[in-house]
Amino acid sequence: MTTTQQPPYPPTGPPHGHDHGSGDDHGSGHDHGARDDGGHGSGAAGGNGSGGSGGHGHSHSHGPAAPVSRHLRKVIAAILIPFTVAVVVGMVVLWPGGAPSHKRTGVGFDRQTQQATVTKVVSVSCASVNASGGGSTGDTSTAEGSSAAQEAAGTCKKATVTVSTGKDKGRTFTEIVQPDQSRQLHQGEKVVVAYEPSAPRDLQYSVTDVNRKFPMALLAGIFALAVVVVGRLRGVMALIALAISFMILNFFILPAILHGSNPLIVAVVGSSAIMLIALYMCHGLSARTSVAVLGTLMSLVLIGVLGSVFIGWAALTGNTDDNTGLIHGLYPSIDMSGLLLAGVIIGSLGVLDDVTVTQTSAVWELHEANPSMGWRGLYRAGIRIGRDHIASVVNTLVLAYAGAALPLLLLFSIAQSSVGAVANSELVAEEIVRTLVGSIGLVASVPVTTALAALVVSADRPGREAVPAGMAGSAGAAGAATSAAGSAGSAMTSTAAPSAKPAAARGGKGRRRKH
Repeated sequence: MTTTQQPPYPPTGPPHGHDHGSGDDHGSGHDHGARDDGGHGSGAAGGNGSGGSGGHGHSHSHGPAAPVSRHLRKVIAAILIPFTVAVVVGMVVLWPGGAPSHKRTGVGFDRQTQQATVTKVVSVSCASVNASGGGSTGDTSTAEGSSAAQEAAGTCKKATVTVSTGKDKGRTFTEIVQPDQSRQLHQGEKVVVAYEPSAPRDLQYSVTDVNRKFPMALLAGIFALAVVVVGRLRGVMALIALAISFMILNFFILPAILHGSNPLIVAVVGSSAIMLIALYMCHGLSARTSVAVLGTLMSLVLIGVLGSVFIGWAALTGNTDDNTGLIHGLYPSIDMSGLLLAGVIIGSLGVLDDVTVTQTSAVWELHEANPSMGWRGLYRAGIRIGRDHIASVVNTLVLAYAGAALPLLLLFSIAQSSVGAVANSELVAEEIVRTLVGSIGLVASVPVTTALAALVVSADRPGREAVPAGMAGSAGAAGAATSAAGSAGSAMTSTAAPSAKPAAARGGKGRRRKH
């Protein structure tokens, strides 16, 4: 049994005589070639066996050889290795060593919180508790616009809350819940309470939110289970890469920005680290993944340039709501417009990975199906796949941003503002620039990555570098089989005429199996 692979072109050397015996006892030798240049299965004699060639060879492929030569892999490495080293150096130089400390303001998220439990809830007259001022309303105060008459006529709830964590563990306080509040407290409910040490003792604690750790953890567990069940090992690696991405975001990107480092530089370095780790962990260290990395990197550069130009041109400050205002108040040195650009880059990275990996894999599969296709043909076929991907991905990105800004859009709708007025407001303009810049980068990543993959996969083939003696091609096999058949026929005529019929039968059987 001879195991060979079909070369991408007819071999120059003479075919070997052992390539599919004629009509002797070895006439059933198999040639386990993969496929010919056109992607079609080929057998021992390339499907052209004649006379007593008799070999009923068939194809058994163990996967195509890597279509990228060692030389081209060195070229890719020469680009990516310095880039990887630069990312590592950047992380070392910018490493913050933790978020800087500051004095808490007690506003928004910048306040001390503890866990607590609602131990008792009773109904009381709103007139009595509001007139006496009994209990703290904290963040659960009456919604703006409700009248005192409505409060007096309603029935409020008086909740007793017990602190579960911190130095005041076991301490109880009273919370008054108005009837028209969106969040109603229930006995046994786990809540989050804010602590203000400078306030009077009766007002130091107030309920700010519900403790939803368990449902969130359960949902995360279901997600992880679904990823592992469907993705198996790839799913496990994807979850590990996701965890590392959160670690980079939490321990590098955010603290570095708080320490005053340029948000754009921090975002580029951090996003590059996330990209390298996620892609190589999920898809393996290969030329295919490296092409996806290059395509993602080029698209990120385009997004960064466009974002910088249009954020400056549109005079977007990045300071548009209470949260960004609080950040600017606590850390005035942070460049808020740079923070906005950093958010655009990081937000586009995840979808970019999906597009570039899909396009690279599509081109690789097209090449394996038809190795004779040149880079132009691969590009045209790949870009047809990419057009479908563009439509779905851009729609996904736009709807994701629109969904996040839905309450804001509702406010503009209530105010009956024109489309132009809504788009011109900085709140909406930020989302428009974020969406359009990210979408342009996504659209550009398709032709860029497809062209890179087509050039790399068709640049050279390992078969051209060396054709071993045992790698006789299908074109030479037919001639070899014909010559072997003639020689075998002469030998059988002169020595063993009775064996001619069995040999011919074996040859005919081989041809029938070939077709």
